[in-house]
Amino acid sequence: MNCRSVDTILHKCATRPSELIVEPWTAGSELSRQLDLWLSKADLTHGPARAIIAPHAGYSYCGACAAFAYRQVSPVVVKRIFILGPSHHVRLGGCALSVLDKYQTPLYDLTIDKQIYAELEATRQFEWMDVQTDEDEHSIEMHLPYIAKVMEEYKTGFTIIPILVGALTPEKEAKYGSILAPYLADPQNLVVVSSDFCHWGSRFRYTWRDPSKGHIHQSIEWLDKQGMDLIEKMDPHGFADYLNKYGNTICGRHPIGVLLRAIAKLRSQSNSPRMSLKFLKYAQSSQCINQQDSSVSYASASLVFE
Repeated sequence: MNCRSVDTILHKCATRPSELIVEPWTAGSELSRQLDLWLSKADLTHGPARAIIAPHAGYSYCGACAAFAYRQVSPVVVKRIFILGPSHHVRLGGCALSVLDKYQTPLYDLTIDKQIYAELEATRQFEWMDVQTDEDEHSIEMHLPYIAKVMEEYKTGFTIIPILVGALTPEKEAKYGSILAPYLADPQNLVVVSSDFCHWGSRFRYTWRDPSKGHIHQSIEWLDKQGMDLIEKMDPHGFADYLNKYGNTICGRHPIGVLLRAIAKLRSQSNSPRMSLKFLKYAQSSQCINQQDSSVSYASASLVFE
């Protein structure tokens, strides 16, 4: 069996996600308890989700924020979960699929849907990532325990479809959005879009600020929320223009772009369903006051079909 082991991630560092400080034999119970706690503190206000946007940093930084997205998932409905994660380590001009059969988590194994993979491969628009790339990439990995937790009562009744998303042109975002649109339209599918928001500081080579917005962390929040507003409006062109204007270091900008293009494809159809995309939580790893500080922003959103 081709199976990937997912490391314990409760205490992974926001900027070095491979670091571990929890012993493996305590991983499952501690992780499960912490996820339950975060989910219990998040309200169900915008569900059932057809798609969510959630962060992928260390859970000690963004776990509470991510809970607001996962709280909107209705596990009784979901049969297939697409996970769109940005590529952090390899140059990728398109999208790639995993060669493995399962992903191991501290809770239980998640099975990759080979039928859907065959359908995606048949489009000739997807390549395959090698096992090392799969192991190194945290943008998909960080969502697996949350998926396992919210689907726990139905763990034998769903599959996952991990997709690694490269640095796509707007045209390629539209192409992949068109391919994934029919899957988004299916109420038995859930799309998980993995993204952190602004990475601010000299170590990220991004220090944009607008002094009129107040402290640096207030300027960052204003910047992030400009992008979040455009995402809520489901405006792929406006979001692309915003990224070109500000260069905001939203690492999942291309998975978000693919989701927005899939929504646009569905909205262009005569029988288009009504959709609503709403951000439910925003947080920062720390509040930047001076130029020596740094932070990563996190945001959680849910897309519902009305």
